[in-house]
Amino acid sequence: MPASELSAENIAARLSAAGLTPRVEQHARHTSIEVEVPDDFPAGSWREVLEVVADADRFGLLTSSVNGRTLWAAVRRTVPATGDVRGPGHQR
Repeated sequence: MPASELSAENIAARLSAAGLTPRVEQHARHTSIEVEVPDDFPAGSWREVLEVVADADRFGLLTSSVNGRTLWAAVRRTVPATGDVRGPGHQR
């Protein structure tokens, strides 16, 4: 299993251990992990949750009056090595 996939699974497991329900989706270039954060989520647990998503390549928090709070993280998928790499994601 690629290291990026292990990292995404680890993030999801740690978010689950914090009492949240992660959704993991595989995309062409990254794996996304999202959790809905309830309004009554303990203030003291935020530090732990932010430390978890800090292990991702990108993360953020979406807040809306309609959908509540969604914490997300993205882990780049491992790109296979080739002899001619022309930059991130631009291989022949």
